[in-house]
Amino acid sequence: MLKIEHVTKVYDNGVRALEDVSFEVPDGQFLVIIGLSGSGKSTLLRCINRLIEPTEGRILWNGFDVTTATDEELRQVRRRIGMIFQHFNLVKRAPVLTNVLSGRLGYTNPLWSFVNHFSPADKQKALEKLKRVGIGEKAHIRADQLSGGQQQRVGIARALMQEPELMLADEPVASLDPATSHSVMKYLELLNKEDGITIMCSLHFLSLARTYADRIIALKDGRMEFDGHPDEIDEQRFKDIYGEDAVRVEIS
Repeated sequence: MLKIEHVTKVYDNGVRALEDVSFEVPDGQFLVIIGLSGSGKSTLLRCINRLIEPTEGRILWNGFDVTTATDEELRQVRRRIGMIFQHFNLVKRAPVLTNVLSGRLGYTNPLWSFVNHFSPADKQKALEKLKRVGIGEKAHIRADQLSGGQQQRVGIARALMQEPELMLADEPVASLDPATSHSVMKYLELLNKEDGITIMCSLHFLSLARTYADRIIALKDGRMEFDGHPDEIDEQRFKDIYGEDAVRVEIS
């Protein structure tokens, strides 16, 4: 169980990215966070694993207060929280296999990882993860030779190397075309349904959220505008979240 309790984030320039956000995420849920750019979606996800430090509030995961964790405690927590990024965050000149193996850094002796030394078992695991996301044959080519959708699948395989219980996906399909977006989202759905991994995914488009989410949370100007089942977002609620012009585009 993940609990977000009264989380507020104010950046140094005075921007209030989140304002008193509270909700709970049961284990095994596929939760999608929607909202316009600048609504606080990415900030919220990055507060959960403390890539961004919340200004106020608490984040509890399985009863442990992440917001007060020491560096070593946070390292232990991050082992079991995978993250997928909008722009993939791959080492583009490195082989695909090396990028996937970097997901084991939290489990590896820091000195060994510095010289890119991983166990045969980890290498075999990385190959298996690549096969699972459909690009096992790409293991030994450079990451920058892959398409955008393939690079995002490398990002998913890398996150799976952590053996995560919770997966944070920060706009994972924002730079992909519609068909490729569905391909990537189906892999996340598979991990949720088959592996029981809790998914928290930020998206711009309600159509994708309705297709894959068990539950939707909408943010607007850093505040929660909606929390409920995808079918509960009617035209008026959509207007409240996205504005009049966006309603016309989405409904048409």
